[in-house]
Amino acid sequence: MAEGEKSLDGLELSKEWLEAPDSRVALLCYLKKQVPQIFCLKKELSPQEEEELMQSRLLHPLECFLFGEDPQEGLEKLKQGNTSPQLCGRVFKEGETVYSCRDCAIDPTCVLCMDCFQDSVHKSHRYKMHASSGGGFCDCGDVEAWKIGPCCSKHDPGAVTAMVTDECVLEPELYERAEKLLRVLLHYVTIFLVWEENFELPSELEPRQKENAYYCVLYNDEHHSYDHVIYTLQRSVNCDQAEAQTHTALIDKEGRRAVKRGPLRSCQQAKDLIRSNSEHISLQPLRVEILHAAVMAHQTFALRLGSWFQKIVSYSAGFRQAFCQVALEPNRDGDCPCLISRLMLHDARMYKGARKIVHELIFCSMLMETEFKRLFAIEFTKHYKQLQKDFINDDHERSISITALSVQIFTVPTLARQLIEEGNVIKVVVDTVMELLHEHLDDNNRFFFLGYNSDKFARIQAIFNDLRYILISKPTVWTEELRRQFLDGFKIFLGLLKCMQGMEEVKRQFGQHIAVEPEWEAGFSLQIQLRHILAMFQDWCSSDDEILLLAFKECHKDLMQCNNQPFRREATDYYMCKHILHVRPYKVSQEPVSIHLPISRLLAGLYVLLCRTGAIEYLDNPESYDYTFLAEHPLRCVVLAAQVSAEMWRRNGLSLVSQVYYYQDVKCRDEMYDKDILMLQIAASKMDPNHFLMLILLRFDLFDYFNGSSSSKDQDEQIQWNRLTEEMLYLLIIIVGERYVPGISQVTREDVTMREVVHLLCIEPMAHSSLVKGLPENESHETGLETVITKVATFRKPGVSGHGLYEVKKERLVEFNPFFYHYSRSQHSKAEESQKKRRSHEGNDKALHPPVSPAFCPAFSNIVRLFCCDIIIHILRRVLQRAAEDRTTHWTEAMIQRALHLIGQALLEEKTQLENNTVEEVTFDFSLKAHGMGSEHGKSVFLLLLKIKTLPSLEAQKDMIKWVLQMFEIVKCLREKSSPSASMSVETTKPEESAQEKEKAERKRKAEAAKLHRQKIMAQMSAMQKNFIESNKMLYDNMPDSGTQGEPVATSESCDMEQRELCVAIGPHRGSTPAEREVLTCILCQEEQEVVAQAPAMVLTACVQRSTVLTQCRGKILPNTADGPSYPLIMPPELAVGTHTGSCGHVMHATCWQKYFEAVQNTTRNRLHAELIIDLENGEYLCPLCKSLCNTVVPLIPLEPLMFNYENAEIIGQHLTMPRWIQILSARIKGLKSVTQDNDCTTESDSADGDKMALCGEGQPDFRSILSYGVQEPRKFSDSIADMLVVCATTVHRVGLQTSPNELCPRVPLMAWNTCAFTIQAIENILQEEEKSLFGALQNRQLAGLKAIVQFSASQRLKSSQAIIQRHFTDMVGVLLPVLSRKNTPSLLEVDFFHLLVGLVLSIPSLYQEEAVDLQPSAVSSAYNHMHILHLVTIAHMVQVLLTSTDFNPVAGGEETEEVRAAAELYNTVSQHTGRLIPDVPACSVAERVKRGIEPFLRCAALFFNCLTGVQPPEELFSTSVTSQGEMGALCSYLALPSNVFQLFQEHRDTVNPLLPRWCGSSAITKALKDKTQTVRYPRVRNRLIDLPDDYSALLNQASHFQCPKSTDDERKHPTLCLFCGTMLCSQSSCCLSQLDGEDVGACTAHAATCGAGVGMFLRIRECEIILMASKTRGSTYPAPYLDDYGETDPHLVRGNPLHLCPERYRKLNQLWQQHCILEEIARSLEVVNVMFAFEWQML
Repeated sequence: MAEGEKSLDGLELSKEWLEAPDSRVALLCYLKKQVPQIFCLKKELSPQEEEELMQSRLLHPLECFLFGEDPQEGLEKLKQGNTSPQLCGRVFKEGETVYSCRDCAIDPTCVLCMDCFQDSVHKSHRYKMHASSGGGFCDCGDVEAWKIGPCCSKHDPGAVTAMVTDECVLEPELYERAEKLLRVLLHYVTIFLVWEENFELPSELEPRQKENAYYCVLYNDEHHSYDHVIYTLQRSVNCDQAEAQTHTALIDKEGRRAVKRGPLRSCQQAKDLIRSNSEHISLQPLRVEILHAAVMAHQTFALRLGSWFQKIVSYSAGFRQAFCQVALEPNRDGDCPCLISRLMLHDARMYKGARKIVHELIFCSMLMETEFKRLFAIEFTKHYKQLQKDFINDDHERSISITALSVQIFTVPTLARQLIEEGNVIKVVVDTVMELLHEHLDDNNRFFFLGYNSDKFARIQAIFNDLRYILISKPTVWTEELRRQFLDGFKIFLGLLKCMQGMEEVKRQFGQHIAVEPEWEAGFSLQIQLRHILAMFQDWCSSDDEILLLAFKECHKDLMQCNNQPFRREATDYYMCKHILHVRPYKVSQEPVSIHLPISRLLAGLYVLLCRTGAIEYLDNPESYDYTFLAEHPLRCVVLAAQVSAEMWRRNGLSLVSQVYYYQDVKCRDEMYDKDILMLQIAASKMDPNHFLMLILLRFDLFDYFNGSSSSKDQDEQIQWNRLTEEMLYLLIIIVGERYVPGISQVTREDVTMREVVHLLCIEPMAHSSLVKGLPENESHETGLETVITKVATFRKPGVSGHGLYEVKKERLVEFNPFFYHYSRSQHSKAEESQKKRRSHEGNDKALHPPVSPAFCPAFSNIVRLFCCDIIIHILRRVLQRAAEDRTTHWTEAMIQRALHLIGQALLEEKTQLENNTVEEVTFDFSLKAHGMGSEHGKSVFLLLLKIKTLPSLEAQKDMIKWVLQMFEIVKCLREKSSPSASMSVETTKPEESAQEKEKAERKRKAEAAKLHRQKIMAQMSAMQKNFIESNKMLYDNMPDSGTQGEPVATSESCDMEQRELCVAIGPHRGSTPAEREVLTCILCQEEQEVVAQAPAMVLTACVQRSTVLTQCRGKILPNTADGPSYPLIMPPELAVGTHTGSCGHVMHATCWQKYFEAVQNTTRNRLHAELIIDLENGEYLCPLCKSLCNTVVPLIPLEPLMFNYENAEIIGQHLTMPRWIQILSARIKGLKSVTQDNDCTTESDSADGDKMALCGEGQPDFRSILSYGVQEPRKFSDSIADMLVVCATTVHRVGLQTSPNELCPRVPLMAWNTCAFTIQAIENILQEEEKSLFGALQNRQLAGLKAIVQFSASQRLKSSQAIIQRHFTDMVGVLLPVLSRKNTPSLLEVDFFHLLVGLVLSIPSLYQEEAVDLQPSAVSSAYNHMHILHLVTIAHMVQVLLTSTDFNPVAGGEETEEVRAAAELYNTVSQHTGRLIPDVPACSVAERVKRGIEPFLRCAALFFNCLTGVQPPEELFSTSVTSQGEMGALCSYLALPSNVFQLFQEHRDTVNPLLPRWCGSSAITKALKDKTQTVRYPRVRNRLIDLPDDYSALLNQASHFQCPKSTDDERKHPTLCLFCGTMLCSQSSCCLSQLDGEDVGACTAHAATCGAGVGMFLRIRECEIILMASKTRGSTYPAPYLDDYGETDPHLVRGNPLHLCPERYRKLNQLWQQHCILEEIARSLEVVNVMFAFEWQML
């Protein structure tokens, strides 16, 4: 009824509005009355109530007005005529994963959302994934964004058509109503979003009566931190911390929040308090306003209407078009902009929530319609300058600024062209930049950034992205208008470059060091921003010859107008080698020089494009250009870099060094260094070669030096000249040799990339990411590496760590140029060393000769004339002559190396020309001049080479000189058209032979020296090894080859059979424990000591930790009290949480350890963040040797040597049968109870005594019968061993039970036995998991630790009260013998029998304690005790396995054997006692099921008894190839069990038959069998880390659909996956904080406490990294097991390549967990990384 009324009211209201003379007035009148009632009631409404009221009273009537009928019916009709939209348009949240296809995207800004990507063709392409910064939207369906596959399967309309505006499908009436309603409401929304009156409303909405109700509203800003705001609110508006936190979180999210409601006066007080309190903390007060309640109400509703608009426009394309029409229609006033423009212009003054609504509204309306998108783009461009100015002054991030929408407009190619043609958007953008940077112009109209505001400057730089977007795809067709507007824009852009040309000039400091480092970063960040834009302008120009020519002329004209660093003096003549150069003097080292020359460099780029396209032919009179002037500034820049390299500018500080570094670095070199070299090559091709070289010598300040008119005795000056000569020769090598530029020679971009890659790989093998960093990116962030890498390199896959490497292919090494111009100095020396090493390894000479370069294009072919001119010969002769004179200060080896390289280049050029042309056609005559010039004085280049060949100081260059001389001979022969002469070959071979002999002798000498060195090292290692083996003898015990150790001396004939029989750990046939002398070395004092019970203690480092590695109830861990009522006395079978003790195997004296530990405590307290690595309060320290985390030590206790008395054992065995043993045990226990008067441990009633009589048979034994089977004195230990037993036991107790240390607690011995049992189970689990043999496969540290823990657990009893241990024994044995049980003794299903076995075996000696004398059982007594306990426990465990088994899988070929019959009998007996019989169960299945179920128990028992008794196990247990049946037989043999385990029930029938009904009749078992409780199945499930998908995008997909369980907002989340159990958590988020031990912790920390007992391993999905956690305060990151195709991990998805699971690495993580090494890994990583700021791991 209420629903019907609501519809009726809404429809009536809408009818009234329609019929009203002015619908607008009627609507606003209704809103005036209703809005304040809903949103500003005095009684605070809950958000749900407010939403319902708004829906029923406001939105429903509006929808009725819109549809003209019931909205539901109207919507149904609308849906029938609608088609699904072609555009996806999903708006991205911050942090959401987006995908871009590198093969198909028009530019990198074209992205797909997760769902569209999964359903698109791009999934199989080369894609990239990255986290969105928020605010973009999915381009699925936009045909302009993709080359192919524009639509996913969801948005594919069948046939892909151009993105056209859908036809308006609305009926005219409906469209008219929609337009009318939207016009009123959008006007209303606009008014209130731009409203700035806090107390007044527009006249048409002003209420008649004004209440005194106000809100104090606090706004978000980027100056104050969370804590500042929380503190201010607590102090100002009397709210508690939780309320203040809520307010602050919402202010940050929404942008504003009402923090107080009341009359004006109280709100004013709150405002003043907030301002004053926030000013104390920060100089800037918080922005706080007082708003009238009615204003607040209308603003709130306006915001809700924004969301409602989004819903309405999503209903139909017609509604969307109506909305766009209203939003973009010009205002009737004429001057006032349209509604959407008003909202855009007010954007920077709006708060965050309002901005988001407006932006989302623009996304879902105008950007989804082509025509309206164009109109919106025109409006956006019209107001562009104002919007950017507002953004610069705004303090919010760009992602929530309207300016961020530029990427949606300017990247659309057709739209960008239209905007250039219609609004000259290039001019608009560049003008905006110029206006904003105007304040940084100096008197010369050049930029000067001293004292700039870095934040403001960064915002201005963001504008360059818009220019990049506009130019990102060049036009294929040029219209006249596009040409004109583009050139206008280009001229404006040149104006910007003119302000950069020559900016921030530097002058060399003399005398003293510069006082203040000049500002340089701003200039270079501007250069980096312009790098791609410059390349794109050149690209656009190259697509049209006319544009290219005009752009070149404009650029040249502007360069000629530049007046940067002018000449101060008139031109003079310079003479050298009969050549005259008329040029104006300029010294780089004395006059100002600038590194910024964008116009010169742009001109060089355009010139090369003219040559490449052939448009140079149309250039008017190219010879008229002054190439000397064009080359002047680039040459100065190159000389500056050379002088900085020669350390001439040291006094100018680091800023200049940094500038030169970036000038040549991969980030900037494309448009800086490379273009300067290009300009020098242009000049070299056009100028007279002699004049060009003279100009270079002049600018390098070497003219007089090479003219012979300058000499100096100043050592520093001489060194400078040498360095400058090296740099000058290097420049000549580059000018002539660097031809890999399209347009300079006939090479492609692919060739250029290949050459770069080859040279990078010649330094060392590199990972893909390193190669990408070393290559320049284009505007699409592509390097072109993938297309060439397979041609030049081979890939070497990574191992379990590290990454994949590329190695250069051998056939590509001929391209190696040691003077490659993109090498830094360190790269040059590394590459040279690496290649020389390779060549000598291959047995070649070490000459790194120049590679053969491709021929220059015709326009640049004159460059090679440099080789043939007089000046170059003169330069080479002077350099070689200085070396020939051997005056060490006048030359360097590097100088000679460069000269030889130049000569080599010249000879290769001549050889190439002679091979391709006839001798007469070749004008290149370097070899002739090298032979001829100066030969009369014996100083020609050739003769000087012969001289320096013999110099000992040039030994390293000998091979190179030899190669150069051979090249001379080859060229000579080519000129004479003959083969190399015999004399020459003899001449060359003789010295070659002698050189080879010398080299052989040298190699031999080096080999001898290396051999001696090796021998010395081996001797040292051998000594150390002996020392290690000696000191760690225990680690080398029990290996397969020491199989005879357990053999008794007194055997007459040792045959294999007897030997095998002696491989028995317990019972009357147990093997002996051999006497072993164990001498170990303390890792601290390096002194040796034998491990003896009476000697000072030696200890092993150890780490005790709680563990859930074996748990069978993951995620259900409860506090200790609920671990089971009997825990830790009885371990429940779920092994919910165990106590693991592991060791790194390093040994110390106990006293040394105590001193070390005290020293660690004293020094670590003062260390920064030391608590992150080790917890001093809990006794943690790092192992002194391997830095493993430890928290205790385990004393080393030697095994007692034992010669077993087999005769005695046989005699006793005849009497001590199991029934008799149980009788004696019961008597002893009963006697001990009466002695101790233990009243709380009552046995059962008289009837129970009767049962016991029946069980034990005739002849009751007395209290001391037990002693008659053999006793001996207990072992005596030294005081220090006794003390260490207490230390270790206390730690195990404290850590295992998470309690305070108490060595007198009765549970201390229990925890010692538990950690022994659990550690053995964990080790057995690892061995089984890794399919290793039970013995012989353990790491030394595991074996050492295991032996020490077992011996410690066995000996710990001596430091405890024997009465307590007797009581524990009684309680434990009660599980097996119901007659001895208490009321709360657990049933068979509630016990882990291996823990029980260890407890019983280690506690039974306490029964031998007498009042007056300490006794313990003799070896024979112990052998029988162990055997009977094991038999009894095994029988109980077999019954337990049967009781919990429901899945009896059929076994193939199960014939009737003794074992099968016994199994059937047992199964039937147990079924009778429990009343549960599963029909048709084959007996062989039962046998197999039980054997499989008890196998892990037997394996653990074998490990335990081996460490306890030291008896050698059978050979089969050392082998991995043994069958499961063979292993079972060996285990039974070793543990004195019958090979058919079911035989136990026959052998001990008298004992078992009375026990079975008692065991099976327990109420707990009856309940469990009726499936009322969950029981553990055997063998237990072996835990592994969860299965992860192969493709990482599947995980990202899972994360994108993750909903935080405690939050409904759409803010960025950090989905984090627990690798133990697979739970997805919301980490690092305030919504999922919980309390742990009274402290706030994040979701991961809270989860780790329950899932991993404090230890956690999580995968942060969006960050693609593993988090290891050890406690609330400790954690570390670890590489995720996902690799890209190049064998590299990708933390934070920086590179974004597709990732796939690496099984080996995931296996390693699994091992890290199962081997309990997570704590160790965290400690190691924290020790390595110096933590400056502690990360709050507990908040994760």
